[in-house]
Amino acid sequence: MTRVLIAGASIAGPALAHWLHRWGAEVTVVERAPELRPGGQAVDARGVTKEVIRRMGLDAAVRAASTETAGAHTVDADGNVLETFRAEDDGGDGYISDIEILRGDLSRVLYDATRDGVEYLFGDRITRLTQDADGVDVVFESGTNRRFELVIGADGLHSSLRALVFGPHEQFVRHLGHMLAFYSVPNEFGLDRYLLDHQEPGRSAGLRPIRDATQAMAIFAFAAPGLEVDHRDIEAQKRLLRERMTGLGWETERILAHLDDAPDFYLDQVAQVKMERWSRGRVGLLGDAAFSSSPLSGQGTGLALVGAYLLAGELAAADWDPEAGFAAYERRMRPFVEANQEIGRLHASSKDVPPPPEPEWDFELINRAINGVELPDYDPVSAR
Repeated sequence: MTRVLIAGASIAGPALAHWLHRWGAEVTVVERAPELRPGGQAVDARGVTKEVIRRMGLDAAVRAASTETAGAHTVDADGNVLETFRAEDDGGDGYISDIEILRGDLSRVLYDATRDGVEYLFGDRITRLTQDADGVDVVFESGTNRRFELVIGADGLHSSLRALVFGPHEQFVRHLGHMLAFYSVPNEFGLDRYLLDHQEPGRSAGLRPIRDATQAMAIFAFAAPGLEVDHRDIEAQKRLLRERMTGLGWETERILAHLDDAPDFYLDQVAQVKMERWSRGRVGLLGDAAFSSSPLSGQGTGLALVGAYLLAGELAAADWDPEAGFAAYERRMRPFVEANQEIGRLHASSKDVPPPPEPEWDFELINRAINGVELPDYDPVSAR
């Protein structure tokens, strides 16, 4: 039985574990956090991603855990509605998807669906690995040494495995000149099932409903070209956010009043990952670690779930040969990734200061970013 190690237990990692286990692999997932991380940004499933969720047998579970957001209002500084978007727009694949779920809730659904057949190691990480023709020897921070046939990095934008095997982050991470922050707050704003978004050139503040009607998710974005941030220095990030949101108006000050009490604060650069190859020998990459399209594409989760389906299927179809399996995965996946990264760049540029002329959105590009990948009906003999 082929033994596969996956680094990362957010979304891409457990999704890949699901398919690898289905196709007969022995799967271990290592996660440096001591447990699953709750909350997080709301993520969407559009187009072909919904079909992947259906094939996983998780459509009902995902929808049951969704935010049930009905739509979004853009508002002025006085709270007057300027424009409205609804979840049913564009067949449920519009600005607000009809499947929207908090990252942590989707992670929990995937974990619950795989934990009986997959080994999870929390509070540990890979510190060293050595490849040869037949496998990969891995040393964990805990001191454990183990051997696997394949190792996959699904550990996000700041992937430690990518840095360990492929090189420093600076080679691959491309910042788009903006930052994004979010955290949970008490719903003292009368928020119902509609997201509220207030924008001015170069920055915005918003409130997103979640399933727990007593809570809401605060969302901030601001232009920050050339600005670097230590993604582990939380206090510095909070100071930066307050500085950049000063004078924005609307409900901004009331939202910021909850900043220090937030258990799930997150801030980071809006960035993409660009790599010529997503594999080296018996080590491959998936999700944001390989091809982050940035949150502004609206498709990061879709890329992770579709990529997991294709990577597991192609590896199994190639009888676990890494060279053939990784190559087939890249051929199928890369055009889909490139379309979504282009969407992310266009959306980021529309928020620059000063703002550019209103972009003419290419609807063919949008369709390729949502549906532009074939999903083979994998039924490898290796489900043996």
